[in-house]
Amino acid sequence: MDKSQLARAGVDKAAQRGHDIRQEDAEQLIDALFGTVDMAGVIAEALKHDETVVVGSFGRFRADGGSAAFQPGKALTEYLHGTTP
Repeated sequence: MDKSQLARAGVDKAAQRGHDIRQEDAEQLIDALFGTVDMAGVIAEALKHDETVVVGSFGRFRADGGSAAFQPGKALTEYLHGTTP
């Protein structure tokens, strides 16, 4: 899934919940969070400052010796193992 597909899926999921989000806005938000070649995103900036970024039950990003590490949250792990809907 590339950025455009991720944005489209997010727009569709938001619409299912009654929210109207434009594809362009979703793509700009993804860029702001994750960054681009020209600009670091919010997550990268936080990690550079030794902050941990927790995204609800999805998981957490943290700096680990100059690299980024991701630890999935309990809900994501259970979903991937097929133990939750």
